[in-house]
Amino acid sequence: MSFFIPDALAQAEGAPAGDPLLGLLFPIGLIVILYFLMIRPQIKRQKEHKRLVEGLSKGDEVVTMGGMAGRITELGDNFAQVEVADNVVIKVRRQAVEGVLPKGSLKDL
Repeated sequence: MSFFIPDALAQAEGAPAGDPLLGLLFPIGLIVILYFLMIRPQIKRQKEHKRLVEGLSKGDEVVTMGGMAGRITELGDNFAQVEVADNVVIKVRRQAVEGVLPKGSLKDL
């Protein structure tokens, strides 16, 4: 009957355990790559946007995140009033300002 079932052979000595620090090298490398490719650029964008929002002043021509373009008529701590057409003023959060346009971009206001 042993013809159909091979005899179990004793296993040889296990593979030598490597350096445990080498096992941690791959996950640490992934974290470093993730930091430089994703986290660091996002922090840089956040700092640039904060600088842009803090530097807003009355009369700046801006574009909001919703795509509305207009001229700032009044600034508060959290909100800005933006004139998007003649006698049409909307109130937006300062954080919703996506970018400042060059002066003269909105000539019909």
